[in-house]
Amino acid sequence: MPTIGVAIAIPEPWATELQDYRTSIGDTTASQIPTHITLLPPTELEDAEIASVSEHLAEAAATVEPFGIHLRGTGTFRPVSPVVFVTVVEGISSCEQLADAVRRGPLEVDLRFPYHPHVTIAHHLDDATLDRAFAELADFECSFDAACFSLYVHDDVTGWVPTREFGLG
Repeated sequence: MPTIGVAIAIPEPWATELQDYRTSIGDTTASQIPTHITLLPPTELEDAEIASVSEHLAEAAATVEPFGIHLRGTGTFRPVSPVVFVTVVEGISSCEQLADAVRRGPLEVDLRFPYHPHVTIAHHLDDATLDRAFAELADFECSFDAACFSLYVHDDVTGWVPTREFGLG
């Protein structure tokens, strides 16, 4: 049973910069997770559902026009969850609309926490390392246009692999 995820990929050069940073502080999962903003968290599907899910994602993509994303500074979900992230400061409502469209129909899931678009930079590390990530990337900033999102499938060896891209609008 494949595990999928849906996300907006962070473009280069920032994707590699943030992934390399995450790896450098000891987050061993980072090498298998492309830098992204999650729209749908990891979700198990039957193989037979992939075609209908792809059709649904194409329909969801058509409901939101391309939009700008501005990332700046850091935030954290602590103490609820041991995560430090780069903050989305522009494009929040468009991410929310897109995530809502994605998480309907065959991908309707109950979220464990309210949806909050972000880019994870440290996860499940000790408090000192989470504090370090929070401080060291506090000045991080970039802007880009989100014109698409991707369907990712998890592979036990290589990690999260983008398998199809869906253009917005």
